[in-house]
Amino acid sequence: MAEKIAGTDKLIRLEIDLGAERRQVVAGMATTYNTEEFIGKQVPVLVNLEPKKLRGIESHGMILAVDVSGRPFLLLPDREVPAGSVVR
Repeated sequence: MAEKIAGTDKLIRLEIDLGAERRQVVAGMATTYNTEEFIGKQVPVLVNLEPKKLRGIESHGMILAVDVSGRPFLLLPDREVPAGSVVR
């Protein structure tokens, strides 16, 4: 699930399958990606962070991305991997 957060230009609320659990993550990627572009994608997520509230919505992780001239771009595996695989 992915939806734009009302009243913001950059924030998207995502529900991410981590294999053993699902987590809500807020990502500042709406200037680069439409919500539909997240559906079915496998993305690396940092999960060992304290939850943080962004615009009143609690985020339980952070998507790894690269910054190119101030715009975030997703890091994606080059083939399908099991949900919950560890990033090393």
